[in-house]
Amino acid sequence: MAVAFDEMNEPGGEVRQAYHELSRWLKETPPDALEYRRQEAELLFRRIGITFAVYGEAEAQERLIPFDVIPRILSAKEWTLLEKGLKQRVKALNMFLRDIYHGRDILRANVVPDDLIFQNPVFRPEMNGQDVPHDVYVHIAGIDIVRVDANDFIVLEDNARTPSGVSYMLENREIMMRLFPDLFARHRVAPVERYPDELLSCLRSVAPLSASAEPTVALMTPGIYNSAYYEHSFLADKLGIELVEGRDLIVKNDEVFMRTTEGLKRVDVIYRRVDDDFLDPLTFRPDSALGVPGLMSAYMAGNVTLANAVGTGIADDKAIYSYMPDIVKFYLGEEPILKNVQTFRCREPQDLSYVLDHLGELVVKEVHGSGGYGMLIGPAATKATIEAFRDKLKREPEGFIAQPTLALSTCPTCVTAGLAPRHVDLRPFVLTGRDRTTIVPGGLTRVALKEGSLVVNSSQGGGTKDTWVLDE
Repeated sequence: MAVAFDEMNEPGGEVRQAYHELSRWLKETPPDALEYRRQEAELLFRRIGITFAVYGEAEAQERLIPFDVIPRILSAKEWTLLEKGLKQRVKALNMFLRDIYHGRDILRANVVPDDLIFQNPVFRPEMNGQDVPHDVYVHIAGIDIVRVDANDFIVLEDNARTPSGVSYMLENREIMMRLFPDLFARHRVAPVERYPDELLSCLRSVAPLSASAEPTVALMTPGIYNSAYYEHSFLADKLGIELVEGRDLIVKNDEVFMRTTEGLKRVDVIYRRVDDDFLDPLTFRPDSALGVPGLMSAYMAGNVTLANAVGTGIADDKAIYSYMPDIVKFYLGEEPILKNVQTFRCREPQDLSYVLDHLGELVVKEVHGSGGYGMLIGPAATKATIEAFRDKLKREPEGFIAQPTLALSTCPTCVTAGLAPRHVDLRPFVLTGRDRTTIVPGGLTRVALKEGSLVVNSSQGGGTKDTWVLDE
């Protein structure tokens, strides 16, 4: 594996321009003062109640996502490139999703294989020929970005269903501003606080034509036992909208209403944090107690907007991800600004042969996997684990892709022994409404807190950092 790109320091040890002030501040700040503020940050997070649960753990208790007090810093020039690339990618994703549920030009052109769509468990035939308001399928996208050198940001993953983590982006900034006003005073940091306003504006802009001039938006949650429930309640509060569960909603005459103390009130837009399978027991899983009977009929009648649209899971598929450069070129006639990681499709015999011969060097992922589960990191795996994966690949090659082990960039991180480099990724949040796409400058930086680890997922022991984009 190549040497990781150090975001703070040049190879010769000189501090990069964006980190000059932070470097000076760190030299002036005693280690015990930094540790004191780290503990204070943890206490604040506990008081606020920011927790998550890891499904499948024996104790499964709520726990904090560790927060690192050293910010990750991007220059305005770096952010401009990222922003342009993210908008291009999400535009292509929306065009792709409309096409596969309508004309299917991309399939007829043999750019993407038919079976990757029609045999995909998250393809929704119910959406065939179904128009969605303003052709926006992915209203909220979380695009996972990694950095490998000074010039290149690479997309690791597309999250087009119900991307999470934005509450941590907002809370991280609030905590940093409270604990480190002196450090903020030395920088011109672009704000992220407008995200809730941008999100509400985005959701209202895609309301059905039959909606009132002031459309009613609600956030639909699976309930308090969901691992991201904190985020659901946090966002509903920030947006000033109702947080509802399936049992709070009712469908009458193909319109959706929520029960209130003043009677039924029509809902025009539902920001749903419930997966497709559980949305409507009359259309999808009949055993779902989380959904709303008749919701899909109201949706198909054009009387309610669901964000994100039903059927967007196709864009999350890691096999589809491997075709994204071709998808961008097909719909936009442009070269992708943000590259993909080189990806081997194990469904293809030549790629499978290569992967089986190089398992100890590669990262192997399930095409429908998420959260860092079900994957093999070859260089860190035991021989027994590698052999077990080899058997899996031979049995179900179509269920996996493989990628080189990337040397994710590193940022200075506060650890027990002081400051040390740790690997990071970035999840910016892209909002697409009726007539514009917006991205608040920054996003959620996730950090692998274990020395040498490349796994940044909170469910696998990762933490988060505040992301500063310098407003130069």
